This record gives sequence, C-alpha cells and structure tokens, in this order.
Amino acid sequence: MKLVKNITKWIVRHNADISTALDKIEANKLGFVIVVDDANICMGVLTDGDIRRRLITNSTGLSGAVIDICNVDYRFAYQDETDMVVLSDKIRFMPVLERISHRLIAIAFPKSVGINIRGFDIKRSSAAYIIAEIGNNHNGSLEMAKALVESAQAAGADCAKFQYRDLDSLYRSTSASNHAHDLGAEYTLDLLNRFQLSEAEMFEVFEYCDTLGITPMCTPWDSNSLKTLQKYDLPAYKVASADLTNHPFLEELSIVGKPLIISTGMAREAEVLETIKYLDKLNVEYVLLHCNSTYPAPFKDINLRYLEKLKMLTNSPVGYSGHERGFDVPIAAVALGATVIEKHFTFDKTMEGNDHKVSLLPGEFKRMVQSIRNIEVAMGSSQRVLSQGEMMNRENLAKSLVAAVEFQKGDIITRDKISIKSPGQGLPPMRMQELVGLKANRDIKMGDFFFESDLKKQFLVSPRYLLNRPIGVPVRYHDFSDLEKQTELDFVEFHLSYRDLTTNPKSYLQNCRTKKFAVHAPELFYGDHLLNLASEDPVYLKKSIENLQNVINQTVALKQFFPLSEKPVIIVNAGGFSGETFLEQYEKKRLYEQVAKSLTLLDLREVEISLQTMPPFPWHFGGQQFHNLFVMPDEISAFSQENNVKICFDISHTMMASNYYGFDFWDAVETIGPHASHLHIVDAKGVDGEGVCFGSGDVDFYRLMKSLDRFCPDIPFVPEVWQGHKNLGEGFWRGLAFLEKVSTT
Repeated sequence: MKLVKNITKWIVRHNADISTALDKIEANKLGFVIVVDDANICMGVLTDGDIRRRLITNSTGLSGAVIDICNVDYRFAYQDETDMVVLSDKIRFMPVLERISHRLIAIAFPKSVGINIRGFDIKRSSAAYIIAEIGNNHNGSLEMAKALVESAQAAGADCAKFQYRDLDSLYRSTSASNHAHDLGAEYTLDLLNRFQLSEAEMFEVFEYCDTLGITPMCTPWDSNSLKTLQKYDLPAYKVASADLTNHPFLEELSIVGKPLIISTGMAREAEVLETIKYLDKLNVEYVLLHCNSTYPAPFKDINLRYLEKLKMLTNSPVGYSGHERGFDVPIAAVALGATVIEKHFTFDKTMEGNDHKVSLLPGEFKRMVQSIRNIEVAMGSSQRVLSQGEMMNRENLAKSLVAAVEFQKGDIITRDKISIKSPGQGLPPMRMQELVGLKANRDIKMGDFFFESDLKKQFLVSPRYLLNRPIGVPVRYHDFSDLEKQTELDFVEFHLSYRDLTTNPKSYLQNCRTKKFAVHAPELFYGDHLLNLASEDPVYLKKSIENLQNVINQTVALKQFFPLSEKPVIIVNAGGFSGETFLEQYEKKRLYEQVAKSLTLLDLREVEISLQTMPPFPWHFGGQQFHNLFVMPDEISAFSQENNVKICFDISHTMMASNYYGFDFWDAVETIGPHASHLHIVDAKGVDGEGVCFGSGDVDFYRLMKSLDRFCPDIPFVPEVWQGHKNLGEGFWRGLAFLEKVSTT
C-alpha cells in the first residue's frame, strides 16, 4: 500500500456543483473524488458511477451540490491504522483520516511495483525509460535549451531532464569570489551563476517539451526549488546523488506525491540501505539508479555488477545513471536489468562546464537508444525456442535419418537399413531408436528421408478438397509429378530457383494432369543477387530486371505444358529491403516510383506480374532483413491502383505486419483483397513466425475465409506452409483439410 499526501486532485468541496466534481474525476483519471468541507473534514466519496446514476434517474442532470449525491457510508482508515489496510480490486482506494477530527490527510492506494510517468510503466521487466540529462548544458541559453530538447526527442529519448537551484538557499554564499569556498565549489558556483535559466525560461522549456511530446523532468536541489517546480506539475522528480542521504528533503518530496528517480552516487551501501528503508516507510514510489559520480568516471570504477545487488536490496525497479565516456556501459546496464537509463546530452563536448565532457552528442545518443532497443528485443525469455531463421538453417545444415535401402510398405525398419545424411529435412538422428523396429507405413525409396509421420499412422490425402476457389500447391520441377498425383488440383505454383532457369523442364512435365500453373520468381539469383526492382544502384537494378525477364521467358516456355494458362501469374517479391533499419516515408516513396519504372521495362505481354505483400522482417536464406515496400495496406492499394498492377496477397506476411505495426488485420483484408490476383494462405506467429502450420498462429481462419469470399472471391490460392512439400506434400494436404473444415463450419 502507498499513501499519497498531495491529495488536491482527488478532493472537491461539499458545496461544489456536480459538474465540477465530474471535471475533477475526468482529470485525475481514477474515477472518484473525496468530498470535504472547508476544514478538510471528510464528508463522503463520489464516483463516476454515482454521477451516471444521477443522470439516468434525475431530470435536473448535473445541477446541484456534490454533498447531495455523494456516498456518506464509505470505507476509511485512521492514520494510525494504515499498516492494517488491505486494498483489493474491489477497494481501489481508501481515505486516511485523523482519528479525532476526521480531517482527510492522505489517500491509500495499492502499492505498485514500479512507477508510471505519463503512461510509461517502469517496471523490472519493462523497456528502458531513457532520460537525456540536459541539466545546465544549455549554458544559460533558452534557445540552446530548446534545441537540445528537440534533438533529444529526435534521438529517441523518452524524457528531457534539467536541473534547478535556488542558489541563495542552497549555498552559504552565492559569490564565487568568497574565499571561504574550496576551489571546486568556487568553480561550480561561477558556472551556476552564469548558466542557470530563470523560472520563466525553465517553464518555457518544459512547455516546449510538452509540445514535442517528450516528457520534461527536473532535479530540484533544494526546498525553494521544489516549491517553484511544483507550479508546473511535473510528472516525476529526479533526485541527485547529493540528496540520497538528505532524508528531510526526501520527506518533502514524498508529500508532493510524485514518483522519484534517485541516483546513488557517492553513497556507501549502508547509506543506500538506510534510504531504502526510509523511502519505504514514506510509501514513496521510486527507482534507484546505480551511479558513479565522477566526471568522467573511469571504467574500472563503474562496478556495474552492483546493479544485481541493488535489485536484491529493493523491490523497486533499478536503473543506471552514467558519467563515463561513450555509451557501452548503459547498453550493458540494460542487459543486467536496468529499466531507467540517464545519460548527459550536449551539442559540443568542448563547451565550458563539467557535464559536457561526459555527455553524448545527438548522433551518439541516438545510436545508444537504438542499441538499447535492440538489446531489449534480444534479451527474449528464459525459454529455448528455435527462431524461423534457425529452422531454415537447420533444414540446410543439420542431418537426417534416411533410408539406406528400399522399403516396401510393411517391411521392418532395422538399424542397419538407416543412414545419417544431410540436409536436415527429415527426422533428426537422435530419434533413430523410435524408428527402429517399426513397420514401414508406406513405400520408401533408397535415400528418402524418414519423417515424423513414419512414427505413426500415415496421413490420408483426400482425392479432392472442396473449397469455393481454385486450389493449387507449391511445387518444384523434381517433385511436381509426385505431388500432383496425390489429389485433384486446379493449378500448381512452381517455386523456381535460379538454377531452374537453365533447366529444361520437359522431362519433369510429361503427361500433366493439372492444366494451369503459376510461377513464384526466385528471390536469390546467381552470385548472391537478391532481386530488387527498387535498387538505386543502376548496375544492380539492371541485373535485377534482366533476372526477372529470364523468369518471364521461362514462364512463357512453360505454357506449352499447361494449355489452359493463357496468361500465367508470376509472383514477385519486388525488393525494397534494407539491412540496418527501416526507411523513412520519403525514401519509400522514391523506391515505389523505381519499382513502377522497372516494371515498364519488362515484357509482360504473355504473363501477369503479381507483387507479393511482404512482412516487416523477411527471411532471406536464414538471415533477416528490414522490408519497406508492399507492407502497409494503404500503400499496397495505392500502388496497385496507380500502376494497374495486381497483388499476391500473402496472409502470413500481412498478419506479421499487422502484429508489428498495430494496424487492423481485417481492415487490411478489405483494403488489399480487391487488388489480389493470387493468394498465399497460411498462418503466422508474432512478427517473424512465417508460414507456421494452420491453427498454430495468430490468424482467425474462420473469419478469414469469409472475409476473402467477400473481398476477393474466386481468386486462386496455395497453402504456403513452410516445408509443406515434405513427405509427398503432407503439410499442404493437412493445410487444405484444415481450410476445408473451417470453410464449412
């Protein structure tokens, strides 16, 4: 439980009108006010529910005094009973009264583990709250202070922090020439006398922070400064290391009722422990920052492992305030559990003043923020889970159990008839003992992989899957014949490799049962060339266009084997990826224009290009990129309309984009669907779990199939299950059976 003594925002006078109480309730965001008389004697409690009931049952609306409708039978605690107060979901707060007078002196709330600063929850497991410590690095210039705020916001800081001192009350003498001062104090006073902003200037900077959407914060160095800063109603206060042991000042801060972020520099552990006990006694919400108060701090003195000890000493979150050069240490601090990072910020490290030389420049601060965010993502969880990229590389690099001889259905599988070979597309070698002694549930050729299905009853393929749109499956030349025999298909989608472009497919495509086809163009071409129709390198772009034209030529040649495909679709990933981070919108616009221009240089008379919707983080042969084009639904729709180009709507890709960017997936279906000429339907998990088995990810297929029938009826599709071709297409057949079931439910 925490006690809040600064109760102004939660109290209303007994004779105030109801509309005033409603305004207070809306402002404090907690749904209640406490009604008091002029002497602060508690007279009742009024909630937003009480006001709603008034509006429903009384024609006079919000007229009348709050005392007329408040609840006078309310729960409360006396100030000497607060240790026994237990709050719950049903009792979210409790007035705390003086025993004799019933004067309201505090409000009790459930104690949260962490603090909240303008909607940012700082907890032990939260993302790091990053503070740009501007302090007095504006060197007394209001214009520079505002410019620093603007740069801090652009660099990714959550908060811009300043310092404020009442020099007359803080120092014995404010004259830097006073010979009673030591050299260090004399130097500091000289800087403060020249560089501190006035009250009006400081508040103007706070207002500028609010305008830009970065939270202002300040360190009050004395009681008078605190009183001044309270006029602005800052959301939290930073407490300097110098005041960690200043318990009277901490008590003043506790009465204000704002969260505190407190540095622990220059303190012995016993003093830290004593302050923790004192803060807990005061019921203050706080975060302690590990800190070494040297400017600059030598790396050998940082003692970063103390963060782990600090976490043990307090139940609150912990953070790090750094005065060392560079930003390696704050990044490491986040990896060790820091959820607040404070680092000094400047435009010029050579300017006058101690803080400048331990500060980061805007570019350095931005790189620190990016690195911290990367580390937070990389921390993950304590569970060992294979990523999609690892699974891809496992397929390519690992080993599998394969048949050393030919098996007929019913033959006993023995150890001497099993070999271990690469790649890792079948059962891993560690599962050999599960296989030995079983009867083969299918005919197996020598060199074929053993699969999971060989350990159990063979999956039965339906002779025809009943769905109200054309059905196909992805195939390669070498497995086309085996896969098309399994069930009746309306078409097949050839996934070509760059080697296939030099292959004569005639020997693979004799006596086709299937009469239509589509082609999925390779992403990777000879020489590690990733297709990119948006490339701004003329040589690279020319090669991409030539490679795609070769795909078009191969597609035209395939038409002889599929007489009903007059203008086959070619699915293309158009490019627009980047290696380090996402591009800005103005850069994307230029790349979209380049894709449109590239398409005009292709011979499309006998084929139809269908540009595939993309995920934010595509996997390119085991490595992850950042994708910028054909990810956002509105951009996809606009490009399709402006350039008369159709879209391959990949459900998995767009689901991952929805998960990452937060746009509504069903709005995306409505936006993209009318532009689709081809569909890839499969499940997705998170932001990069591509092509997972149907029903194991985030897509609601019951709703999806109905939405597709509405916004893109009759459009052909393939179940794009990753590695669905294994074991004669078992993943595809299971996917089609799943879709058949949900479509008829």
